[in-house]
Amino acid sequence: MTRIAIVLAAGQGKRMKSKLYKVLHPVCGKPMVEHVLDAVKGASCERAVVVVGHGAEAVRARLGDAAEYALQAEQLGTGHAVLQAKPQLGDIDGVAVVVCGDTPLVTAETLEALVALHEKEGAAATIMTAELETPAGYGRIVRGEAGEVLRIVEQKDCTPEEAAIREINTGTYCFDNKKLFAALSQVTNANAQGEYYLTDVIGILQKQGERISAHKTLDPAEAIGVNDRIALGEAERLMRRRIAAKHQTNGVTLIDAEHTYIEADVVIGADSIVYPGTVLRGRTVIGEDCVIGPSADLTDTVVGDGSTIRQSVADQAELGPECSVGPFAYLRPGTKLAAHVKIGDFVEVKNAVVGEGSKIPHLSYVGDAVVGANVNIGCGAITANYDGYNKSKTEIGDNAFIGSNSNLIAPVTIGSGAYVVAGSTITHDVGANDVAIARERQVNKPGYAEKLRSRAKAKKERDQ
Repeated sequence: MTRIAIVLAAGQGKRMKSKLYKVLHPVCGKPMVEHVLDAVKGASCERAVVVVGHGAEAVRARLGDAAEYALQAEQLGTGHAVLQAKPQLGDIDGVAVVVCGDTPLVTAETLEALVALHEKEGAAATIMTAELETPAGYGRIVRGEAGEVLRIVEQKDCTPEEAAIREINTGTYCFDNKKLFAALSQVTNANAQGEYYLTDVIGILQKQGERISAHKTLDPAEAIGVNDRIALGEAERLMRRRIAAKHQTNGVTLIDAEHTYIEADVVIGADSIVYPGTVLRGRTVIGEDCVIGPSADLTDTVVGDGSTIRQSVADQAELGPECSVGPFAYLRPGTKLAAHVKIGDFVEVKNAVVGEGSKIPHLSYVGDAVVGANVNIGCGAITANYDGYNKSKTEIGDNAFIGSNSNLIAPVTIGSGAYVVAGSTITHDVGANDVAIARERQVNKPGYAEKLRSRAKAKKERDQ
């Protein structure tokens, strides 16, 4: 049976008090609505229509062709929002999952279970419910003696007995698609808010003798809808815990999960260790047997098996296996390290390829460069890649040695096996196995230091 999804994302989110449209607020590095889309696709929904309103263009720009779109020009309630998808989905014979775009904690597994129960029981509608310790503010699920759903009662309409019910309506549903749109045509706005409510569809279907089912999620967190910054922070906290548990289950050691930030799309291999203070963002991929942190900050970075990164920042970088980075290194976009490369303290690398076994141990800048294998770049060495107008490349051949405090003025090539003497400023190519010395000859003046001190003392006395 065809599965489709309708994601409600048209609300403005005034309580967020933000210039950013509500469903685009990120939770663990990904906009809320994107988490929801991932969940419906994970539940085998073949098509997904996102109903947009406020901030429609921003949502389309973010999601691109990951979804179809329907516009709710006026926000007239949840039933009215779903009805906007009728031109695209109304004639489909199948099941429709309806979910809010501000519920980032809903999972594909729960939606799959919701649809499975719906199909098994031949229901016209199936409600996703949750059991809360404090259900105040939510609609209650009233069941019959056989466990069937009798009705949904909103908080303000509850009797004392109904108010004591802890099973609540999460606002996520599964419907027989054609019956959903047929019932929506009968929904009115005869209520205090003057809006068309999706929940009214449940009552309409019941009056028609249709079966209404309910699936209770095992994780009440999936019921959280984010309407303000407090709820956003809670969703972030719960998502972080969920992500951490996933990695731990897959064989990753998190020394202090509460003080480690891992975004939703990060991949970490088994037997890797992540120390506290570490931030892993975007589509970072870490191999097996790595040691990351403490206090590493990686964004969209690939780390090969067995590598170590301590107290360092990497952004859009690639590390081969068995690399060592840090402490206090900065790998900028375009950095590519081969196997067994060492990047030490206070080293910055940008748009540079560093060959296998090469070492840049400390206090150096290597930018717009190709560095061969088994190269040693001494303390304080830099590639001067920018002349104020153009970026130029430095090339260093295999087995070269770059002495401390050397300046390589690009464009320049250092041949394989060449030796650049410490303190040199290199402006011309150095051939293979050549030794390059580019510095003033040292001159010592015997006793001259005392003369300089005497002059300085006399000047100070005159100035006083």
